Amino acid sequence: MGRILAIDFGTKRTGIAVTDALQLIASGLTTVATAELIPFLEKYIASEGVELVLVGEPKQKDGSHSEVEKEIQKFLKVFSETFKTVPVVRVDERFTSKMAFQTMIDSGLKKKQRQNKALIDEISATILLQDYLLTLNR
Repeated sequence: MGRILAIDFGTKRTGIAVTDALQLIASGLTTVATAELIPFLEKYIASEGVELVLVGEPKQKDGSHSEVEKEIQKFLKVFSETFKTVPVVRVDERFTSKMAFQTMIDSGLKKKQRQNKALIDEISATILLQDYLLTLNR
């Protein structure tokens, strides 16, 4: 079994989470400047045996796509050209940022630490991945 990688795409930075090799545990990996995302993924996917990539699908409350979807589509085109054998699954990411922020509060992080947007992006990617793993195990 290979790892599953989750991407919480943003125009400035992108949160990344990954499973263990048995696909049991989701963990935050890092946050990468979006401009450096493809080079980062090239190195990571080559060394870690990723078999599936999840990409968040940001939607408004009414179900319509958010503004960043256009940029995600550009990224997905480059991704599919670069990683021809790695499948991509889109997952609804509504409310993950709010859930990530609440997780930071529940974890006892101080206000200054909760202002770290990179950490919010990484936690959001982890939540995407955890939700996906839960749907697999139902």
